[in-house]
Amino acid sequence: MFQLGKTLVSEEIIKNDFLCNLSACKGACCVDGEAGAPVEPEEREIMEDIYPKVKPYLRKEGIEAIEKQGVYITRENGEIETPLINGADCAYVTFDDKGTALCGIEEAYNQGDIDWKKPVSCHLYPVRIQEYSAFSAVNYHRWEICDDACSLGAELQVPIYKFVKEGLIRKFGENWFKELEEVAKDIQKK
Repeated sequence: MFQLGKTLVSEEIIKNDFLCNLSACKGACCVDGEAGAPVEPEEREIMEDIYPKVKPYLRKEGIEAIEKQGVYITRENGEIETPLINGADCAYVTFDDKGTALCGIEEAYNQGDIDWKKPVSCHLYPVRIQEYSAFSAVNYHRWEICDDACSLGAELQVPIYKFVKEGLIRKFGENWFKELEEVAKDIQKK
């Protein structure tokens, strides 16, 4: 780990490769697991505001889950996340004609209906941020459903931090990312 400003960053995001391979995994990260995608406190109001414009892109089951549970939920431990359909799929998930999971929020963004891409946690995956009082921990989240993404990233030599560049800049800013690139150069020289 190394420190960048008020973040502690795992070297794994520099040393490991990753590139989503949707043709192999079909977007399993949006339908597997036991929790929704983390939502940051400042994203709650955005999600409430955009829901009417996102709703036309969602499946009936997703709309029902959101209208029953809310556009986000707060778990017993205080964590905020997207609601799930029957404890599985993210309520915002849609599927293309090949059965690949897509994000209804991102689709509304891609069509120009909203100007917010998706929760930053989704934009950052497989990087996960853990907030502490004095710093943020920036870590790589390993999940076997992403093995094909690791293989493709290695084949094309795309380190995790480059794959999630846009999300990292969105979360921490351009200057932070430039510092990360400098550290990455030093680490890769060793």
